[in-house]
Amino acid sequence: MPISSQLKDPAFLRHRLKHYARLIRLDRPIGIYLLLWPTLWALWIAAEGSPSPWLVFIFVAGVVLMRSAGCAINDFADRDIDPHVQRTRERPVACGAISAREALAVFIGLALLAFALVIQLNPLTIKLSVVAIILAASYPFMKRFHYLPQVHLGAAFGWAVPMAFSAQTGAFPPPVAWLIFLATLLWTTAYDTMYAMADRKDDLSIGVKSTAILFGDQDRLIIGVLQLMFFFALYLVGQQAGLGWPYYFSLIGAAGLAVYQQVLIFERKPAACFRAFLNNNWLGLVIFAGIVMDYLVE
Repeated sequence: MPISSQLKDPAFLRHRLKHYARLIRLDRPIGIYLLLWPTLWALWIAAEGSPSPWLVFIFVAGVVLMRSAGCAINDFADRDIDPHVQRTRERPVACGAISAREALAVFIGLALLAFALVIQLNPLTIKLSVVAIILAASYPFMKRFHYLPQVHLGAAFGWAVPMAFSAQTGAFPPPVAWLIFLATLLWTTAYDTMYAMADRKDDLSIGVKSTAILFGDQDRLIIGVLQLMFFFALYLVGQQAGLGWPYYFSLIGAAGLAVYQQVLIFERKPAACFRAFLNNNWLGLVIFAGIVMDYLVE
């Protein structure tokens, strides 16, 4: 059937759209949530509890677009790796449902849409967004060159923080913004190491690098240290931002979830490590709830 006729076939279009949705992981929104929570932490603290609704919309939409773009460029970068990993071999590019060229085009299209949102913001935020796109585009290739791609991902996820501050205040991000950025980098490195622990066997067999491989038998200990540093950074955020008891209470609740994650990864079973990774969504939500409540009860 000619391509022009196929495009007029509703069943064909639904089938193609389903593959594109899987390419950008709309069926697995955990990445959107994990990128969203630090962004919302930053917006609320930058605005002292009253962020501009328009900015909230722009950043939430930007999170969805950039995470989706990141998934597309990741599958393009890993097109020769994913077929050899049990968990990823059915991804659209890996199984041939979508071509590598299509995945690259999706990345470019989504990145341009995200930039269309950014250009409505102030010039400083636009300049900061250039760093964001460089980090997002380069992250998927890092696992070939060094053992710290999780740190690179942390920087990519955390860069929304200084952007949120500059968009809200119109000024260069203050120290508290960089503390939140640091906390996000530490947190992302910790939970993405849990994610990498689930793939460690496959990664070793194909020569892919990760912190899970670098840390070896010390993985649980180092994740614990990263979590402690993360909470200390958030404690300093509270001090800098003048937050009160609801915020610190939320940190205690989040710390309980971090302990639960340590229990899950204790035996290093892949399924349990993946559950620990997913649990970080609730950790981020608890902290955001504490920030919102803190400003509401002032």
